[in-house]
Amino acid sequence: MKRIGILTSGGDAPGMNAAIRAVVRAGLSYGLEVYGIYNGYRGLIEEDFVAMNRHSVSDIVARGGTILRTARLPEFKELSVQQKAIANLKKHGIEALVVIGGDGTYRGALDLTNQGVNCIALPGTIDNDVASTDFTIGFDTALNTIIDAVDKIRDTTESHSRCSIVEVMGNHCGDLALYAGIASGAEIIITPEIHPDDQEVIDYLKKLRAQDADRRAIMVVSEKLYPSIHDFAKKIEENTGFVTRATVLGYIQRGGAPSANDRILGGRMGAYAVDLLMEGKGGEAVGIRGTTLVATPIPEALKMKKVWDESIRNVVHQINN
Repeated sequence: MKRIGILTSGGDAPGMNAAIRAVVRAGLSYGLEVYGIYNGYRGLIEEDFVAMNRHSVSDIVARGGTILRTARLPEFKELSVQQKAIANLKKHGIEALVVIGGDGTYRGALDLTNQGVNCIALPGTIDNDVASTDFTIGFDTALNTIIDAVDKIRDTTESHSRCSIVEVMGNHCGDLALYAGIASGAEIIITPEIHPDDQEVIDYLKKLRAQDADRRAIMVVSEKLYPSIHDFAKKIEENTGFVTRATVLGYIQRGGAPSANDRILGGRMGAYAVDLLMEGKGGEAVGIRGTTLVATPIPEALKMKKVWDESIRNVVHQINN
């Protein structure tokens, strides 16, 4: 193997640049040529390739987002589109790929591997919704961004004795809400996995209000659980006596310089991906279990379900009661 490529796909995540840097420098250390592919799988179709060297990745480890940019390409699931991508890779002599993204990115990597182009997938998503790894690249940074925002919201919530609802990202995975709620001392955490009905929430807030008329309350809620978080806030206000405001953090959660943890995780995973390719492996998803890097066959990784440790569930139960 003489030449490999790297791309980022799906939503951007802080720490992707650290992974890119590690792949490039690890590849060069093996004597490989490394090509960056812009705009994810779309770049494979449009032949948007660029040769990368040590200078290409200097000073990017502290930058958020991805220098290779990213895009979604739903039509990549079509065989004809995949074959065009493979033809372009062969044309440029690129024999293997490292891809960084979530489940959709993994499926594209598996399709290419099944057709002879070895791919290693890295979990890059703030949602932490990839079950084959304890933590994804970008999750820690997004979590700290949320905690910083909730800490600031708490100041005005406390001053006005309000209830503040903070809606965070997660894409059907409650990890961001879960960890942010615990770390910020929220009174209520609502996620897809633990979702009390509206009346339970109202009764709990009324109990808090009865205990202390000046009590404030913070609620951290995963996205996509309510048609309108602002309508939910209005319902809470009408039924509890709390003046209630909702804040949707939105894309601020994806931005910013990656945390130390994400820089280290991205770097470790990127270097490990190149090691796997040099061993002739493909169709593997890199993850971390505890402090150990692991490789899981992508089909197995895609079938795995996120499971919370019972100790985590107990913490949420205690908070919500």
